[in-house]
Amino acid sequence: MAYRVPFVDPREHYRRLKHEIDAAIIGTLAQGDLVLRGQLRSFEQHLAEFVGVRYAVGVNSCYHALHLSLLASGIGADHEVVTTPLTFCATANVVIHTGATPVFADIDAATFNLDPVLAAAAVTDRTRALLPVHFAGRPADMTAFRTLAAQHDLTLIEDAAHCVEGVSRGRKVGSIGDFTCFSFYATKNLTTGEGGMVTTSNPEAAAFMRTASLHGMSRNAWTRYAPGGAAQYDVLMPGFKYNMMDLQAAIGLHQLARIDEMHARRSAIWAKYDAELASLPLDRPAPVGEGDVHARHIYTVLVDERAAGLSRDQLQARLRDAGVSTSIHFRALHLHPYYQERFRLKRGMFPAAEAVSDTTLSLPLSASLSVSDADRVIEALYDVLR
Repeated sequence: MAYRVPFVDPREHYRRLKHEIDAAIIGTLAQGDLVLRGQLRSFEQHLAEFVGVRYAVGVNSCYHALHLSLLASGIGADHEVVTTPLTFCATANVVIHTGATPVFADIDAATFNLDPVLAAAAVTDRTRALLPVHFAGRPADMTAFRTLAAQHDLTLIEDAAHCVEGVSRGRKVGSIGDFTCFSFYATKNLTTGEGGMVTTSNPEAAAFMRTASLHGMSRNAWTRYAPGGAAQYDVLMPGFKYNMMDLQAAIGLHQLARIDEMHARRSAIWAKYDAELASLPLDRPAPVGEGDVHARHIYTVLVDERAAGLSRDQLQARLRDAGVSTSIHFRALHLHPYYQERFRLKRGMFPAAEAVSDTTLSLPLSASLSVSDADRVIEALYDVLR
């Protein structure tokens, strides 16, 4: 079967991760600095080459990558940004923190990604950007969004927190939109513990984000105090403290070197789930489109209470009792009190997102999952549902 790819002992994965962290610490300390030196620039360069774009700017989270992208796009008060309600709250919150308004459009029921047709219907004369999310690692239809952005002269910003390995119709995620924002949080496919990066082909925007990410200063600490460096600097703007540490970048470089290996391992687990859960009353993820590469970040099933005999929440509780931890990605944003009250949203406005929100369950998936762990998840599902 397709899933019969050799599973690496998870102890080996943890051993290698520990080795990467130890090597990063030793190497960074040997250089004499923890921030803004050679490791960060190297990580930025290697990730830019990996996705096929000219510039990458390392920051301390995907949220801050999104914030700098919006600011570089001139997004502010009285503007609107069209995005999906089926996402983590940071996607909408960062728009709010620029002074703009997030405008939701419903998702495609098969892919769980923002529907380009419905996004087009949400565009108004106040819209300045499109912000699709590559949900669970599945690439959004970037060809459609690129066309829509061109038609209305909109900035295209990708939330690729789940999708560092993704390919959309033959093009690497990170090289399609005007800005693409990645997350390197502890749970992500490529992790630096905390951290993020934004990629772009715009040199002026890259320069702006690099300056804005460190207080708006014209020179960082290393260039000021390195031999021959000029100690004085200019504050060019009221910037932020968003920079990535050299230590984080060093870990990221080690992770990036074996990103394909880790992706192959998660793909094997994904294929195993697909094959062995086929006879259960669960809706599994849709197949990947032609020319796409799924990053395999989150494996979600939908639980139809009528077919399964119990609700999603009941299934989650039964699995927890069996020792299997699961997650929910995500409760649709328009169902949360804050967004309902602030933007006058209510249930019924985005039915496809609500259907997923009410029934989705994310199964364990990581490069550290052993074949016996995957078997245990499958067996627990059979024990509860059959």
